[in-house]
Amino acid sequence: MLPEFSEQGASTGAGTGAGTQRVLQDAASRGIPIELVSRPEARSLAEAAALLGVTPGELVKSLVVKRHDGSFLFALVGGDRQISWPKLRAVVGVNKLTLPTAELALEVTGYERGTITPLGSTTAWPVFVDERIPGRRIAIGAGARGTSAWVAADDLVAGLQATVADITVEAEVD
Repeated sequence: MLPEFSEQGASTGAGTGAGTQRVLQDAASRGIPIELVSRPEARSLAEAAALLGVTPGELVKSLVVKRHDGSFLFALVGGDRQISWPKLRAVVGVNKLTLPTAELALEVTGYERGTITPLGSTTAWPVFVDERIPGRRIAIGAGARGTSAWVAADDLVAGLQATVADITVEAEVD
């Protein structure tokens, strides 16, 4: 059973309330039903999955990717997958993509790594969703540490007008 989200809990801590409020407002404006749940902070995606009682594949990473021209995009990738750079470059139609520094990702989204989501980002960058995500209920970042947003992936794709494509490979195991 998932823990309940507390509105009061979302408004405590440095910046916590503002991030989750942006997520809630943006989701509502796009007609995307979401459920926010609080959980203890996790040090890794695997730990977050264990805390929520789900598989890593049900947790979707929202990765900020920088284009050569200085613009950005979001790549939504299951926790058990990683970006395939050749596949993503082909779908986006560019020769070069990189992951920005944590500081730059914060600057261009308003969210720290580990809390990033396209919902409520300070700029509405294009969204690319791995083809394995639709048709499932997933958890994504919710703009604050210790909070996850549960959403039907199909609602998220439609509300964000995301491009769905094969953009990943199986994650390498350490």
